[in-house]
Amino acid sequence: MKKLAYAFIAIAGILALLILAEGILIPLVFGVIVWFLGKSFKRLVEKIPYVKKKLPGAVVNILVFVLLVVLIGTLSRLITNSVDTLLLSYESYEANIKHIVEKLNAQFHVDIFQSVQQAVEDFDYGEILTNIANSISGVFSNVIIILVYAAFMFSEESSFKNKLVKMFPRDDEYERSSGILNKIGTSFSDYIRLKTYVSLLTGAVGYVFLLIMGVDSPFFWALLMFLLNYIPTIGSLVATIFPAIFSLLQFGEYTPFFIILIGLGIIEWLIGNVIEPKLMGNSLNLSPLVTILALIVWGQIWGITGMLLSTPITVVMVIVFSQFENTRSVAILLSQNGDISSLPKKE
Repeated sequence: MKKLAYAFIAIAGILALLILAEGILIPLVFGVIVWFLGKSFKRLVEKIPYVKKKLPGAVVNILVFVLLVVLIGTLSRLITNSVDTLLLSYESYEANIKHIVEKLNAQFHVDIFQSVQQAVEDFDYGEILTNIANSISGVFSNVIIILVYAAFMFSEESSFKNKLVKMFPRDDEYERSSGILNKIGTSFSDYIRLKTYVSLLTGAVGYVFLLIMGVDSPFFWALLMFLLNYIPTIGSLVATIFPAIFSLLQFGEYTPFFIILIGLGIIEWLIGNVIEPKLMGNSLNLSPLVTILALIVWGQIWGITGMLLSTPITVVMVIVFSQFENTRSVAILLSQNGDISSLPKKE
């Protein structure tokens, strides 16, 4: 009973820390993600013969970091401009709702204006869109501190192994700790890298499709598709519905709405159900139910940002829990099929 009480106190303390330290922890987590992406870039750069033979590791780190700074800075500026343009033009589209309702009334001979108007009032699309835009802008407004965190992680790479050896002087302790960290790093890096490739493909195809359809701010919607692709199940649904609803407001016609809804739905389905499984397989080893529950829990703690980070955080939790006898049962429960034999075992 006493252990259960201690467990509840510990969980409550961790939740309070996550909520109260949100402003510090979220940039730190994104800094870790940028660092892992940088490591993936570094491996690609080191495949160039000249770089591998002539440049020392520290110089390669600097080159990769500069590349990340330029890339993130450019992306941040494009996002800010797209969000500002979209939010300024949104009010002019709302008038098209009345036109759509009148067409429906005339076609079906039913006075649905009041019910549709009430539905529109209850579902404040503009407010939801603003919240999503603010969440995206909020992440990139912390771009300086995120890059600072990532820079220090790059600088610590060379000395970290020596620190680990001194922290765990016994060979068995060092091997176990190194195995845990390597497994976390490999799983996390693989997930971020492969999911980024899939998300980039989704955003690029979506951008071309929306550009052809003449939807305003296609870059913003492509970015939204890219980011929401990190959110399991719900993300792809939202990334399909929101641009379609926006096209309804923009054009005042429901034909483009259905074309865009079906077109984006096909794109999301093909990439999410055909291409992504072939790339990622079952390497994450997470139960689908756990994935959805993690999405809800982290969404409550950190909002949309928490949803984006829910899956990689849960992967790390499974790996860490599998290393300790008292929490191995939790890791088995969180896994997809109960098989955690592929994870580094406790010595």
